[in-house]
Amino acid sequence: MNSAAFASTGFGFKDPRKLSFERDWIRRAVLASYWIVIILAFPFWWHLTSIERLALPTSQVRSQVQSNIVFPIAVHFDASIGQQNPSLNSQVQALLHDCAINEPGRWRGIDLRLKDRNDEVTSSQYTVALGEQTSIAHSRHLRVSKTDAQSATRLSSILSDLIAPPKSSTSHSQRVVQYSDHYRLAFTLLNEDATPNRFVETWDVQAALAEFIFPLMSRLSILHNFTVESQVQYYAPLAFEPKRLTLGDTEASGLTQEDLTVFINSAEWTLASSVSNDPVLHFVLFVPSETHSPMNIIDSEGRPTNQSSFLLPQWGSIFILNNELNSSSLSYNDLKPVFRNFAIQLAALLGVPPVPIGLSMEGGFLSDWQLDALLRRRALQNVQGSQDTLHSIVKLVDQINNMPVGQVVRDDVLDALTSLHEAYRTAAASPALALRWSSKALSMASRAFFNPGMLALLYFPAEHKYAVYTPLFASISVPLVVALIRDFRAWRRGSQNDGRR
Repeated sequence: MNSAAFASTGFGFKDPRKLSFERDWIRRAVLASYWIVIILAFPFWWHLTSIERLALPTSQVRSQVQSNIVFPIAVHFDASIGQQNPSLNSQVQALLHDCAINEPGRWRGIDLRLKDRNDEVTSSQYTVALGEQTSIAHSRHLRVSKTDAQSATRLSSILSDLIAPPKSSTSHSQRVVQYSDHYRLAFTLLNEDATPNRFVETWDVQAALAEFIFPLMSRLSILHNFTVESQVQYYAPLAFEPKRLTLGDTEASGLTQEDLTVFINSAEWTLASSVSNDPVLHFVLFVPSETHSPMNIIDSEGRPTNQSSFLLPQWGSIFILNNELNSSSLSYNDLKPVFRNFAIQLAALLGVPPVPIGLSMEGGFLSDWQLDALLRRRALQNVQGSQDTLHSIVKLVDQINNMPVGQVVRDDVLDALTSLHEAYRTAAASPALALRWSSKALSMASRAFFNPGMLALLYFPAEHKYAVYTPLFASISVPLVVALIRDFRAWRRGSQNDGRR
């Protein structure tokens, strides 16, 4: 039964073709309105969902990666040295040149030149003169004994250890903390328990800090800014039971090498008293309980050693107090050996090169030779870290085609490149300025690499985007496309019928 016959049966139904919303022009207008909205909204959707991908200075980054920072160093030989051995300058120069060839990593970035007595001496140059004994004098002055002045091998060994200090072992890089502009030094007095005979309530920490720590901090202020804090805790139990030892008629506690690695009871000890993003170096004075006193560090064969302290790489130092306590307070004299040890451990954690064996130092906590070597080493590390980070950014952006690169990332990369250029330029004049610029370059490069906009796409690839948009647009687009095709066919049939008429 067709629609005309159905409408003529008298049941009161209207012919569908005569309904207003079934008219062709209304149906097509409704369909067209949907498509018009989609077409007009498409540019806005494209703009809101598109990834901002600015061009990075790839050529500059690759050029900077291939560049090296160079520190020119001039060592002036005094006339008194030449009188002992006229050819000493050339002999030492040849030996140092051979050393640089054999150990290129140690001498990286150093351009060493030896000058004789006829050259002009400036305050920034190193000088070598004859003295009663071999020692580091004031500023950048090295005194050499007559015996050492006659040996080119001995003198070249001293100069190489001062200018390009060797890393003591493979664990050196693991022990030294990563460079930072700011550090917090936390000095903590820990009582294992509050037993009357082994309990310390107060300590003269200010006097000990002023004597041993503050002078070292003052010398290192050109590299770092320090914040010092101290605290006393009255209950700090160990997380393990020390090994019992029998030493003659007395009993003691022993700490094995394995015990030292788990000595810090992080679950119950609160060593950091303030909240900050700056790296923290801890220096702990541990007072063992009466049950565990004295507490000795034992070697691999189970025998007690003379050591009272140990260092935890990149964390800090711990000193075990085994002295007899006459009162509940530690005086300045009681703290002298403790904070003298803390000062040595602090220098080791910060990467300060030690004084070469057989060489004494006349006063001071840190010579200019050591400080300059540390400045050069830290600047080299920062430059290398900046170059590696910038290269990683460029490589990552090239590999991931739809990784966003916003204006903030691009500005950070440009600032890092500018800082690297300044580090190269100022290295000849001042290692301290080179360190500052290299530190800024590393900070800008790291901030660009860890930008939240870049990291987010590493965990949200393009396949996830398709998985989100496909269910949404498929359910909308299929009915509209089918309706458009069907109406287009109906329009063509109507046009053909009109043409036949």
